[in-house]
Amino acid sequence: MPKKKPSKSEKSVSSSPPVNAASNERSSRMVLRTKSSEKMKRLALLSRESEDEWRPKSLKNVKTTRGKKNVKLDAKMPKKPPTAFFYFLEDFRKDYQEHNPDVKSMRDIGKACGEKWKTMTYEEKVHYYDIANEKRREFDKAMAEYIKRKESGEDEDTEDDPEFE
Repeated sequence: MPKKKPSKSEKSVSSSPPVNAASNERSSRMVLRTKSSEKMKRLALLSRESEDEWRPKSLKNVKTTRGKKNVKLDAKMPKKPPTAFFYFLEDFRKDYQEHNPDVKSMRDIGKACGEKWKTMTYEEKVHYYDIANEKRREFDKAMAEYIKRKESGEDEDTEDDPEFE
């Protein structure tokens, strides 16, 4: 049986030439088709150019674009009070450093504090929750006053402020 002459597309596309007609049938199913190297280079170059258009230049840009909107914080606005855990942390840190003067790492102190907080009963934590609730009530009052001042326009920045001089 005479061999068929492969067409131009078969020459450049197939990875290996067929050996005979019987193997040609089997290999036609399993032949891997590849693009020419010039086409691959061109496609890679085009894809890189298109990626540069939409890909940010650095990770800093990613954080700023995906993060929260830039909200201008008012320096006169009251700050939120700490939670009960943080009041416990203050007391615990003092005691822990007295009993363990060689431990200086905040990481170790924080771990020990977290473990102690988890094992404490609610009755032991009530003292810290009371402190936190009282501070929260004070914050709520201060925030209500701040909002009233803001709405009435008393708290507006003017050009007479010492910041502008």
